[in-house]
Amino acid sequence: MNQLSWWRGAVIYQIYPRSLMDSNGDGVGDLQGIISKLDYIASLNVDAIWISPFFKSPMKDFGYDISDYRAIDPLFGTMNDFDELIDKAHRLGIKVIIDQVLSHTSDQHAWFSESRESRDNAKQDWYVWVDPKEDGTAPNNWLAIFGGCAWEWEPRRQQYYLHNFLASQPDLNFHNPEVRQAVLDNVKFWLDKGVDGFRLDAITFCYHDEQLRDNPAKPADKRQGRGFSEDNPYAYQYHYYNNTRPQTVGFIEELRALIDQYPGVVTLGEVSSEDSLATMAEYTQGEERLHMAYSFELLTDDFSPGYIRQTVEELEQSIGDGWPCWAIGNHDVQRVATRWGREAFNGDMAKMLNGLLCSLRGSVCSYQGEELGLGEVEIAYEQLQDPFGITFWPMFKGRDGCRTPMPWQHDAAHAGFSPNTPWLPVPQSHKALAVDLQEAEPTSILNHYRHMLAWRKLHPILVTGDIKFIDATDEILLFERTLDDKTLLVAFNLSNQPQAYRLSEACELTPLDGHGLPNAEWQAPQIHFEAFGCFYGWKL
Repeated sequence: MNQLSWWRGAVIYQIYPRSLMDSNGDGVGDLQGIISKLDYIASLNVDAIWISPFFKSPMKDFGYDISDYRAIDPLFGTMNDFDELIDKAHRLGIKVIIDQVLSHTSDQHAWFSESRESRDNAKQDWYVWVDPKEDGTAPNNWLAIFGGCAWEWEPRRQQYYLHNFLASQPDLNFHNPEVRQAVLDNVKFWLDKGVDGFRLDAITFCYHDEQLRDNPAKPADKRQGRGFSEDNPYAYQYHYYNNTRPQTVGFIEELRALIDQYPGVVTLGEVSSEDSLATMAEYTQGEERLHMAYSFELLTDDFSPGYIRQTVEELEQSIGDGWPCWAIGNHDVQRVATRWGREAFNGDMAKMLNGLLCSLRGSVCSYQGEELGLGEVEIAYEQLQDPFGITFWPMFKGRDGCRTPMPWQHDAAHAGFSPNTPWLPVPQSHKALAVDLQEAEPTSILNHYRHMLAWRKLHPILVTGDIKFIDATDEILLFERTLDDKTLLVAFNLSNQPQAYRLSEACELTPLDGHGLPNAEWQAPQIHFEAFGCFYGWKL
């Protein structure tokens, strides 16, 4: 694989900077904290890091509300810190991907401060401003993800502005070419700083329907996914007109034209739409769109071979020459150990999940703490920070439970994350999984994670090979990876009970060992699995 396509099959380690490491004792992680842990991250054998937002922000949505795209928030450090981070990461062979939140800004951004003042200033059309209906109500029925109406009244203009998230996150008007150019100029700033890629937050929200048509109602049996259940009215609509508008592809192509001036830089889009798999395919088709996209399809509660197979197959069938990227956890959803593991979760399951993720066709986003097997943390209401959880408590407790600080030392205050009280608590259960304890245990989840990623790189068929699923059982996920003239059979027991599976076709297999996962044995014509057992075998 040449250096320009390093991202194909790459493992990308997501860093939530508030929670990785606090270097200055204020209880919040920062850039120097990341720098201090880059040697640890390099030891994981990942290819890149993706750093969630560290730009200047009032932190109403913890950095996803940006007030200055070209400045580091003092909470996280300085531009010199970022330059040092880039330099050290590159010396360690780690690519650096940063978040870009392009669809909206903070209401404290200078653009919005100017735009909201009047209807006749230079930036009067940089955001989505609309007159009220004759009765003074909002222009249509669009809803915001974080609750309630997606329109906020601005008395200075006597108009409403659109916000798909918090009211303090006004949406930019991408129909205005000046806005698109300003956004691209901000992206170029970071390209010139030497970043290796961009994770594009909420990329499906850039455009709105200029006719402002009402979103149609969604039937009760369709209201599910990513926390949008009956407790959130956002689930009551099909978001056809405030999301995934056809013009988005044109902007993606403008963005890609800029990116291509910097060889080797990658784009990774976050896709959230009514048909995310189709949108992923559309956004990654050809050489003029995104390099990769990922959705929330494997961030749901369904942990079954049938669901995983259906999800991957549907994307494979539609993506053409596009390239997928898979994640089973991130900073927006309940940790996978709890969401999929439930009461059955243990160290063997943690290893199996990481092995499964690394065996699918595509690149991988691995969220900090998954290498330790961290579970979701119960956060008391009075400790909540996430506005999403505060609004929908107690039916939906928000995202704080997956954002708690990394546990580095089991016997240190706050698990070695900070000498002072951290922004979210570190539970005792996480201290028992601390890095120092797992470093000392050869068979720990952490050491297996390192081993699995190194082992995967020894077998290019797992990195770039094609994939084909095979019928199995309600407990067994079975597929083939093929590359050139080689075929590797891969099987995972997703249950916590031993299983045996008889292959339907006669074949000879040579087991591929060395992966260190919970065991499965080939006894022709059957594979015998331990609980959460895994099997890799070359087809002869």
